[in-house]
Parts: sequence; C-alpha cells; structure tokens
Amino acid sequence: MSLVLHGVPIGHGIAIGRAHLVRQSMEDVIYSPIEAHQIDAEIQRFELAIKATRKQMEQLRNNIPENAPTELGAFISLHLMLLTDITIAHEPTDIIKSRMVNAEWALKQQVDILSQQFDAIDDTYLRERKQDMLQVVERVFKNLAGQSTDLGISDDLFDDTILVAHDLSPADTIFFKDQRIAAFVTDMGGPTSHTAILGRNLELPSVLALHNSRELIHEDDWVIVDGIDGVVIVQPEEQILVEYRRRAREHKAQRKELDKIKRASATTQDGTRVKLLTNIESADDIKNVTKSTADGVGLFRTEFLYLNRDTLPTEEEQYETYSHIVKKLKGKPVTMRTIDLGVDKNPRWFGQSDALNPALGVTGIRLCLAEPLMFKTQLRALLRASAHGDVQIMLPMISSVTEVNQALAHINTVKQQLREEGIDFNEALPIGAMIEIPSAALTVSSILKKIDFISIGTNDLIQYTLAVDRGDEAVSYLYQPAHPAVLRLLSHVIRTANRMNKPVSVCGEMAGDAKLTRLLLGMGLRRFSMHPTHVLPIKQIIRDAELDVIEPSVLRIMRNEDPDRVDELLKKLNELSMTKDANADK
Repeated sequence: MSLVLHGVPIGHGIAIGRAHLVRQSMEDVIYSPIEAHQIDAEIQRFELAIKATRKQMEQLRNNIPENAPTELGAFISLHLMLLTDITIAHEPTDIIKSRMVNAEWALKQQVDILSQQFDAIDDTYLRERKQDMLQVVERVFKNLAGQSTDLGISDDLFDDTILVAHDLSPADTIFFKDQRIAAFVTDMGGPTSHTAILGRNLELPSVLALHNSRELIHEDDWVIVDGIDGVVIVQPEEQILVEYRRRAREHKAQRKELDKIKRASATTQDGTRVKLLTNIESADDIKNVTKSTADGVGLFRTEFLYLNRDTLPTEEEQYETYSHIVKKLKGKPVTMRTIDLGVDKNPRWFGQSDALNPALGVTGIRLCLAEPLMFKTQLRALLRASAHGDVQIMLPMISSVTEVNQALAHINTVKQQLREEGIDFNEALPIGAMIEIPSAALTVSSILKKIDFISIGTNDLIQYTLAVDRGDEAVSYLYQPAHPAVLRLLSHVIRTANRMNKPVSVCGEMAGDAKLTRLLLGMGLRRFSMHPTHVLPIKQIIRDAELDVIEPSVLRIMRNEDPDRVDELLKKLNELSMTKDANADK
C-alpha cells in the first residue's frame, strides 16, 4: 500500500528510486552523572571534541570540490563561526561543572536552550538558522562518541538512490558530488534553509520538512520524490509509478524547452515587456543571477553581514561587499535593502529582547531609526558602492510616511557628509520602500510622493493582513496568498504606483509562484523579483500571456470576497492559455 508524505518542495523535478537511509544524528543521548574528580577530564573530553570538529570543518572548507556550489564554502565558514560561539563552545562546560554530568548530556541541555531561543524568533529565515546550529552540534556529538562524521553510507550507490535523512549539513552535500544520487528528502529544513539553497543549486529533486520520514520509509523502499509539489510517495502502486514516470519525462522535456528562452525577453503576446529580477542573500548568489539571465537583482538582503558575530560590520567591510556585488553584476541594477533585523531576530550585538510580540516591535526600519549610528554606517557604505554601478536603496517594513521622512533625513545627512569628504556616490540614487504592512499598503500614495519606487514584500504582507504566522504549523492553513483581502491590498498598491508612474515590483514568494503570475500580470504588475530558479518558468508564462484575455478574468476575481470562489476563478484563469492552445490545435 502506498504512503504519501507532504513537505517543502525544493524543485528540480521528479525522481523515482530506492530509499537509502542516512544514519540518524543526536539520538539517545544518555544522562550520566559524574564525580567531582571527573569534572576536569569531562571538560577536556568536550574541548577535544570541539577542537576535532573545528579541524574537520576547516579541512572540508579547504578541500571543496571545484564543481561544488559556490555557496558551500560560505556555509561551512558560517558553521565554523557557530562552533566558536560561546553558547556552543563554552557554556556546556559550565553545565558539566554545575550539574556534574557527562559532556553529551551537558551539550544536549545547551542545545535545548538554544533551540527554544531559535523557535521564538519570528523571522522565518533567521529561525531556520537553528538547523545550522543543530548540524554543527551533530558533528560535536559524533566526535564525543568517537563516530565517523561523514554520512556513513556506502560508496557503491545506484543512480536511482534516494537519500532519506533527518537533516543534511552543507558539509554533507560535498558527498553528493562524488556519488550517484537521484534525490534527497529530510525531516528538517525549510524554504530558506541552507539545505534548501544547496538543494536548488545542486539541481536535485528534493523535499524537506517531512518530520518523520525516517520512521515511515524503510531501506530499499521504492520512493517517488516530487520536488515540484513537495510530495513523497513511498512504495507507490504500479499505476502511480506509470503516471509519475510520465510526469518526470514531461518535466525533463519542459526544462529543455525553457533553456531555449534564456536569452529571450519576458514579453507578453501583445508586446508588453516585463522585468524579471532575482532575490539574493550573499555575493555568492551572483552567479545564479547570471545563470538565470535575469534583468538584475530586485532584492539583496544585507542581513547576512550582521549575523553570527559579536560586533557590527564596519563601513569599510560593508563597502567592500556591496561594491563587489555591484561590479559583478556588470551594469545590471541591484536593489539593496537596508538591514531588516530587530530584537525579534536577536543579533548578539543588540542584546536580548523582552518584547511579548517581537514581530510588532523594534524591527526593520524601526531598528534603523532607533540606531542612527548603525544606520548611517550602512548608508555610507551603500552610497559609496553606488559609484560603481546601478544601485537602489530600499527601506524595509515602512508603516507610514513619517518613517520615510525620518529615513530620508538620515540619507540626506550622509550624502552631505560624503560630499564634504569628496567621496564619490550616485547623487540620483533611487530610494524605495518595501510595502509589507497593511497600513503602508493603504496609504501608499503618500509614501510614493516621497520615494522613487516600491517593492511589495508579500510574505509579511500576507502574515500581517491575515494575522497568520506561516511558520506556525497550527495556523499555517490560514496562510492564503490569494485571500481576497490580500489581493485587494496588492491591487491597490500596484494600481496606485502605476497611476503615479513609480516602479512597483513584488519580491515576496508570490512573484515566483507560477499559479499567481497571470493574476499579478492582470493587476498591472510588470516587475517580478524571485529566486533565480523560478525565472525561466515565470518567463515562459509571461511570454504565453495575452493581457486582453487575462485582465477581464482578474477583474472578476477582484470582485469576489469568497476565498473558495476566488480559488475556483484563479484555477480557471490559469487554464485559459491551455484552453486557447487546445482550440488552436483543433
């Protein structure tokens, strides 16, 4: 009998093969009390495990295969930084001393504390850094136990091997380059986890966050991994196998067809040009922008420079990073968002948060305005980088025109300082705002009078509009991008920006969701910013679209207040092109 599991799809098609279970980590840590005279020896054992882990990871970083994803080195470096964090490298020794317990149990207690702290973070991207912490600690556990730190799987896998793991670290993925693997699935991970990022770049079908796959999938089971819809089917019946083999062939053929439009423009059938941009998180992502043939970067998240460190990045450090990215883009535009951190995201240099609801606290532009020295340092670096190419600055989590005025005052002050110091920058550098709060969406006309462009952050806009934390599994079913309330806000923002001749883009996940492309086109959106892997599929939909056919259907959707009815109409909208194609063939 078949078993169907659902998780987070990471894309790259469909794979069918035999399951190979990766050894589980951090299992069955045993509590073992120690005597006072054993404390020093236990601490030494723990410190040796940390030292061994550090050495292994440094060796991995120094021996990354040439054909590995470029992000791999950066991710391993991040893990090395985590390993040196006092909360992992030192605080377990205090637990050993105070509670007189074995090193494994002390480390497990510390991991539980850190896990709770990560779970309390509101931001999805930062919350998923918990997995990085767990992956680092897993290696320490293995070294404490004297186990091998590799994946512990054989070297003679078959081409159709489906790896089934509780979790996979960036270092684990080095293994993929030397082995024949068709796909992988994990219990842990989310859409912005490093495992997901590497999965996309390895171009392997993969599904994450299955929660208990290792309990439900057995060694050598037949498994279908649908990385498009996030479905894993265990021991499929013959009829299902036949269907998925057909889908896999079709997907492969579609990918080949998409390669043919790499150099083509994203222009609708009636000649409307649409800009396709990408979202990136580090300088290493630039190659994906080039590979996707996108028109530029619609969202560069600068937060990575501020995380996992005890001090703020200097102006010079930031300038070097930003200018490197600008130069690498060779004339293509890049929109750099000022830091979108806050007490909810708990950067170490900012201290702990006591906020009861940090998502509504000092975050985004609020933190920038509350910390003017930090904000101005970043602005100086961004403005200096603008001398090297097409740079825009975007302000996150704007809720009112008052915040825009305050931010612009800081920008003007920094500009004046640079002029007085004789430092080059683009005087006409565009300043934009992210619209991700309902108050900003409803008053967008006043905001647009002050700035040059806007980008709609749909992830947060949906959460704040529907009062749903999409990371909370208990209410995630309420997270509906096509909810009528969300669509009306989106439509209002897009129409207002178009009316005022100000560029508007969508940089949230809706931009890369093929089911919503026609809807957004029909609303008047002409700039989409998404993960690089989504660019070609979205481009194809745009090239097939006829606006005079789409727009009346979108108007019907916008008149409806019933979410179920909206879903039905949206489905019909996406079937329009198929119907036209079918009629054309008759």
